[in-house]
Amino acid sequence: MLLHYQVRFQNLPLMVYREIAAHLAQVEQVEVEVVPQSTTQFTYAQSQVDSLRVSYPETQAVAARVEQILAYYGDRYGGLETIAVDLAV
Repeated sequence: MLLHYQVRFQNLPLMVYREIAAHLAQVEQVEVEVVPQSTTQFTYAQSQVDSLRVSYPETQAVAARVEQILAYYGDRYGGLETIAVDLAV
């Protein structure tokens, strides 16, 4: 079974979102997609990224590593929010 969800950080720049995505993608069997912001207005105070879509098999080792990476960035930058959780076969 695969676990699918999205995570969002408050006020995180595009470059840091890409760093997190690259870090997560290094974990075997993890797929990460950067979800662009849906607004058409550009402001420097907002990220150009809405969230990260993360998918991986529901195994203890992979889940633990993903949680560890997200916790690291959550502690460092704050504002980590899980948007949606979906289990699919």
